[in-house]
Amino acid sequence: QVKLVESGGGLVQAGGSLRLSCTASGRTFGTYPLAWFRQAPGKNREFVATISRTSTFYALAVKGRFTIASDNTKDTIYLQMNGLTAEDTAVYYCAAAGPLGLWVETEKYDFWGQGTQVTVSS
Repeated sequence: QVKLVESGGGLVQAGGSLRLSCTASGRTFGTYPLAWFRQAPGKNREFVATISRTSTFYALAVKGRFTIASDNTKDTIYLQMNGLTAEDTAVYYCAAAGPLGLWVETEKYDFWGQGTQVTVSS
């Protein structure tokens, strides 16, 4: 069992930055992949970025603007989001998978946080 708690969402103007945090507990941190997904109103949940040990992978929509990183001393991953646009407005979720790998499918992730709202005003 893994418990995930996100924080850091909020309201930001277009072009601005936010950093999301996700703190994990329940299993040895760093031994399973963690990811960020997002869900905009009326849309399906979509993959944003994932980190598995030291490897990372990004959705094309955010590559070059967002950075996923982990701090093993704090059992926390981060999503640094720069150059935000209105299209980035969504609830952002942290997720944990079982097997190691850079997974993009929601079905690969067994545990989810409660989500944090990111709103970008244009």
